[in-house]
Amino acid sequence: MSEVNRSITLEMGNLEFTFSLTPQDVTKYFNATTQANKVAPAHNLLMGTVKQEDKTALKQLLENPVTTMTMAGALLEEYSPDVQVIVKKPSPTPKA
Repeated sequence: MSEVNRSITLEMGNLEFTFSLTPQDVTKYFNATTQANKVAPAHNLLMGTVKQEDKTALKQLLENPVTTMTMAGALLEEYSPDVQVIVKKPSPTPKA
């Protein structure tokens, strides 16, 4: 199993942003995300987990909500473990 506390670096153009994610950070993000509220939780996840020295440059990029969602998606995709899930179809029951 891969480690759950991870340091992940995302590159945008010539800028790099390093984030430190824990299971609690990801849980807080998922719990805050609703049908009508997606950008604010993504923004909070990014700003709350980025290295202090990267915050100013990141904040400027996050003024665009599409950038916010793209970066949060990339961060979560990199954080997630490689899990294979197969859904088995139920076998039909014979009629008596």
